[in-house]
Amino acid sequence: MTVMPVLTWPDARLRETALAVGAVDDALRTLAVDMLETMYAAPGRGLAATQVGVMQRLFVMDVTWKDGAPRPYVCIDPEIIDPSPDLVTRTEGCLSLPGIPAEVARPGAVTLRWTGLDGARHEERLTGFAATCAQHEVDHLDGRLCVDLLAPAARATLDPALFA
Repeated sequence: MTVMPVLTWPDARLRETALAVGAVDDALRTLAVDMLETMYAAPGRGLAATQVGVMQRLFVMDVTWKDGAPRPYVCIDPEIIDPSPDLVTRTEGCLSLPGIPAEVARPGAVTLRWTGLDGARHEERLTGFAATCAQHEVDHLDGRLCVDLLAPAARATLDPALFA
């Protein structure tokens, strides 16, 4: 297992769109284990492959490990479907934007569809912080940062270079 360096803004790779993974192989399994190790060491609750300089559609998350039993997810080629109409505002932190918390409104529930390390497709309805975390990580895979979703007044308080 290897703890990988996490890219921080203004690294331009954080604005790139990740490419589909496709087949699960041993290299991808190793990457997933290294990403989980990196996330736990950070210590974070989610990490997208783009945050470690790998431009593939893969993220890991574990929203319970800090407060209870670990429940890690490895999500390959993830899709967010069926977002709820209700928006919930939460403070989001980001390993790639250290020290820049963002109050972001997102759907309170989503269905996450992904391929697991077993090569099978999975689907789960996520609510609460798990829904927020999954949306945050998929945004990374699409080259978006949580600060991109801030209200105009909140954006005005941050360095304009974040939005370049």
